[in-house]
Amino acid sequence: MSKVKVKNIEKLADTKYLKLYSADYINKKGTLRNWTIASRKSIEDLNNKFFDNGEDQPDAVVIIAKHIEEDKLVLIRQFRVPINDYVIELPAGLVDEGENFIETVKRELKEETGLDLVKIDEERTNKKVYVSVGMTDESISLVYCTCSGNPSNENLEDDEDIEVILVSKEKAKEILKTEKNIDVKALLAIENYIK
Repeated sequence: MSKVKVKNIEKLADTKYLKLYSADYINKKGTLRNWTIASRKSIEDLNNKFFDNGEDQPDAVVIIAKHIEEDKLVLIRQFRVPINDYVIELPAGLVDEGENFIETVKRELKEETGLDLVKIDEERTNKKVYVSVGMTDESISLVYCTCSGNPSNENLEDDEDIEVILVSKEKAKEILKTEKNIDVKALLAIENYIK
């Protein structure tokens, strides 16, 4: 089986958090084709990744946290513009430049939930998985951890509309039966939690 290769990338659009690129590639039959890629990376970082075998760090962290004192899974209900509605999700956020994923986990957990990171489960944590590779090169660190403290929304950014939900296994089962808007990562985390 021959490996298909991207031959050229051109920027189509560039916004603060998302960019669109046109990628020319050779398919398995040797035909030149084109694909549109959504990415969080700059054109320089994307060229480095594709053509220079550069290091590709995860774009974000997604946090599967269990609250120690409450013995509950930490979920959030967040307003998301692309669906014009609220969705059940896991706490998450972009990795800032110069940050490692542990610093990002601490910052985002505190910002979105008011809770404090206690310990990361290194064995269960996956430091790089892809989110939707048919459309984007976005990758995340899927982080299992424990946390403590009292939920709060006092650290939210102006554009974040988030409610923290601590769920027992019984409540998690109810969410699976009743919620219409749920992120796939949260769905899988809940299903794993209630096993």
